[in-house]
This record gives sequence, structure tokens and C-alpha cells, in this order.
Amino acid sequence: MFNIEEELKKLPNSPGVYIMHDKHDGILYVGKAINLHNRVRQYFQTGHGHNNSRKIAKMVEQISYFEYIVTASEMEALVLECNLIKEHRPKYNTLMTDDKGYPYIKITVDEDYPRLIYSHSMKRDKSKYFGPFTNGKAVRDMIDLLNKLYQLRTCSKRLPKEMGKDRPCLYYQIGQCKAPCNDHISKEDYRANVDKAISFLNGNYKEVLSVLTLEMKKLAEEMEFEKAAEKRDLIESVKHIVEKQQISKTSSEDRDVIAYATSDNDIVVTVFFVRDGKLLGRDHFHMNGEGSEASGEIITAFVKQYYSGIPYLPKEILVEEELEDKQVIEDYLTERRGSQVRINVPLKGDKKKLLGLAKDNARLILDQDIERIKRQEKRTIGATKEIAKLLGIESARRMEAFDISNISGCLGVASMVVFEDGRPNKKAYRKFRLNTVMGMDDYASMKEVLSRRFTDERMEVLPDVIMMDGGKGQVNVAIKVLDSLGLDIPVCGMVKDDNHRTRGLYYNNVEIEFPRGSEAILMITALQDEAHRFAIEYHRQLRSKNQVHSVLDEIPGVGPARRKALVKHFKDLENIKNATLEELEKVEGIPASTARYIYYFFHQ
Repeated sequence: MFNIEEELKKLPNSPGVYIMHDKHDGILYVGKAINLHNRVRQYFQTGHGHNNSRKIAKMVEQISYFEYIVTASEMEALVLECNLIKEHRPKYNTLMTDDKGYPYIKITVDEDYPRLIYSHSMKRDKSKYFGPFTNGKAVRDMIDLLNKLYQLRTCSKRLPKEMGKDRPCLYYQIGQCKAPCNDHISKEDYRANVDKAISFLNGNYKEVLSVLTLEMKKLAEEMEFEKAAEKRDLIESVKHIVEKQQISKTSSEDRDVIAYATSDNDIVVTVFFVRDGKLLGRDHFHMNGEGSEASGEIITAFVKQYYSGIPYLPKEILVEEELEDKQVIEDYLTERRGSQVRINVPLKGDKKKLLGLAKDNARLILDQDIERIKRQEKRTIGATKEIAKLLGIESARRMEAFDISNISGCLGVASMVVFEDGRPNKKAYRKFRLNTVMGMDDYASMKEVLSRRFTDERMEVLPDVIMMDGGKGQVNVAIKVLDSLGLDIPVCGMVKDDNHRTRGLYYNNVEIEFPRGSEAILMITALQDEAHRFAIEYHRQLRSKNQVHSVLDEIPGVGPARRKALVKHFKDLENIKNATLEELEKVEGIPASTARYIYYFFHQ
């Protein structure tokens, strides 16, 4: 038995990480401390400032036991804390719910003929990186623009080793590449173009625009209007890129600007990315909390989690409030960057204005999120409440719908789809292969499916209401099945108009017409469509499987075991038909002689 009072006495006066557990061994909270003895004891001292917040008090009530890990330093404890929070995502830690990576422009300057590449990360190699950027499409557009501007290669050929092996590609023919692969440009001239691209990425746009404008005018004077139009389009592309790179007056350093907005347990953090004094973009992150986090705790939690997972660190990070453990976090980030990282709270001037702009953005995004959630709730939970009210039942929280699918009575199947709180719960979906019904008999088919569904112990959760795709007849079948099993569950039939669209429900021998365009009717239609889709999808799978079996049965040497191996490996008949002989020989359980039979069967 874990005795908290006794264990508190054993805590060392050392730096480390402490882990709070509940009675089910779940991790409630992970924290770090300069002195484990002092920090952990604070949680259990009545009236101590550390547990004055409702969140901490609520957590302490659930603590069953704690454990701790001693580290050599506070910085080591910080790193371990970040890793444990990411791994376990404890309930009472303020957590980032986003896991975003940022693209970079990579220039392979270690190659004789460098390329511009879209990269998801910055590696410790000899390449030159620009970024991170917040918009992947903008990065690809930038790379396309620079390749056109400076006619850089986009291929992955190893040059000069593979030089002259092939004719120049289409990009050379249309004037978008200088074809270094065929020695149409010297290494020095090609490098000069790469240097111009690097200069562009460093923010030197005016020279590019000036040169392009002169070239456009010259081409127009020479009556080369088509080529002049191409230059004009390039100029517009450059201007579009430049407009996105808003200028910040704060200096030419790299910095991140972090602000947040909160509402109840929802937290949105906005980060502005300033590189070389230019505001490259912004991004926002959602965090969840359990109650009233102190403002310093929110920013501290974000900074620790965010900067432990990205490769590039700026020189300066601007925040709204002083961080808890500011010094140790600065030391940790400085060590990661390899040079000084400062975390500052601006009090006035342009930096303060930039922080205010980030704050406004965070509030705007949070307000949009709240409005979006309200709309979603109206479409989902609101719709289920409307359905329950119109039917006069207590709840329609869990709804199940059934549908039958067959072709001329062959391969009869049925689907069961489940909506909970107005959303599809696909883990609860079920599909049925009909066993007892021959031919086209929807009533008998539905009787079999419902009997199997409500006698299967694995599906013990019962619905609040059952939606039948048919009308009165199918409703009566369902009621008889439920009565025979001693179940009392409301059953509705979906009533359709002349265009086979649901317009109401048949319930208790009465047709209930729902208001046109109401959230309830949209929900019922979605439920019907989903049941139909799921049944059709299963029917197609069976037809495809039967088709594969019938064709493969004609091939000498392919019996049930080898047929199963082929289907498992290639998934469908089309892939088997298109497989090469080498691919067929790689299938486990298929000897080379049988592989040849299969290949020649489809390629005669």
C-alpha cells in the first residue's frame, strides 16, 4: 500500500521529474523540479499557494501514488519532462493538440549543380535551408518560381557522373532549364544562377523585379509579345510572393512572437514567424486545459512542448508574460540552437505592437472556433434532440439504421450504421452476409439481420431509436423481432418523396413530416445515405472477390491456398492481371512454375 505521507519523507533534495498517478495507474500529471522534496510536498500542503487553483486541487484529490526520476541537472529534468508529456499526454498537463511540421526550402549546395527541394525537416547535412515556412503550397510556388526565374534543374540525376547519358528533357525545350545534364551551361554560370536564387530567398527582390521589367520592355519593343507576357507573369508571381512577406520594423533578426486567447478549457496560441525582419507567416495551435490555468503556465507549457520538437530556433522569442523556469528554458534552447536564445516580454514599441497583433489573431481564431463548434453542435447534438422531440421519445443519442443490398436476389448483404450524438461511429458499424434468405425478400432479409444483431452478445449496447430504410412493412418486421426478444426500442421507417429523398418518419402508425431543411431531416437523410453506401460497398467487395475466385480457378496450379495468397498480396484481380512475372514470383507460396502459368494466362 502506497503511503503518501511516508513517501514524501523519502523524497531527495535533487533535481528531477515527478509523475502523479491515479488509482487506475493512469498518469495525471508530469512535472519537473529543482528540488523534488520541496516541490512535490507543496501539492499536499493545505492552503499552500501552489495548489490554490481549482485545477490543481481537483488533481490532488485523484492522486493515488507518485513516482520520481532523479536527474543530474534541472536542464536534464526539463528535457525528460518534455519527453514524458509527449509520450503520455497526462490529463492535467496543459497540452498542445496539434502536431505540425513546417516545410523548408533546401538548396543542395554540396552538389556540383545544386537543386531547390521542398523539405519537411532541416537535417544536419551540407545543404542550405530557408524557413521554416507556414504554408506548404506557398513553398512549392516559391520553388517553381525560382526554377523558372533562374532555369535551375528539377531532376535528381547525379551530375556530372550521369552527364550526357540522355537527351535534355522537356524543361530544356520550353526554356525552363539550362540542361546542365548535357553540359549546356558551365558549372560557374549555373552556380551564379543558384546564388541569385539564394539572394532572392534572403529578401533581395528589387533587383529581380528591375531586371525582369527591363527584359519585358525589351521583348515588347522587339514585338516578342508572347515572351513579354511570360516575363509579365513572372513579375506578377514575384510581386505576389513579396506581398506575402510583410515587413516588420523590429530589426533584421529572426524571432517568434507568441500570444494566446482562452475561453473555458479552450486555448488558442498564435505564433508569428519573423525571419530577417520579415513576417513570413503565422500559425496557430490548439491546447486543452483542465480548468483555470495561470497565464504563465499556458505559455510555459507551450514553449516547452513546441520548441522541443522543431529543428530551427530563432534568436528571440517574444511572449506576453514571464515564463516559469525562464532561465533553464533559455539555457536549454540556447544549447539546442548553439547560440544565445532570449525569451523576452516587450513592454513598448514595435515589438509590443507585434505581440498585440498576434494576440488579436489568437482571439479571432478562438472566436471562429467557438462559432464553428456551435454550428457543429446544432447540426449534430441539436439534430438528435430535435428528432427525439418530434418523436416524443426521451433520447435519440444513439441511432442505428439498416439497409439491404442484392442483385436479383444474389449475394444478399445488409448493413448496420450507427450515429452517436449526431456523428458516425464507424467502429460500431456492422455488415451481414445473409444466410437464410434466397431470392429478393427484403422483409425476410431484415428479420434475419435484426435477429442476428439483437442476439449477438458482442453488440450489447442498445440504440435509443432504430431507423428502417423501408416504410410501414419493414417497421412491423422490426417490431415483431424486438417483441420476440423482449426489447422495447422505438422503430421508425424513413418516408421518401417521389425523388426517393427522405421527407419524414413513420412512427407509431403515424407519418411525421419534418420541417423542410431542418437539421433533423438532414441528419436522417445522412443516416439513410450512409447505411445505403455501406451496404453497397460490402456488396461490391463480395462481387469482386467472387470474380477473382472464378477467374483464378481457371488457371492450372492455382487452388484455394494459392488463390488466397494471391488475393492477400495483390488485393484485387486488376493488380494480379497487371503484375510482372518477377512480382508474381515474390508471392509467398507461389512457385516459379505457377507464377509463369499465371503471367501467361493474362498475357497470352
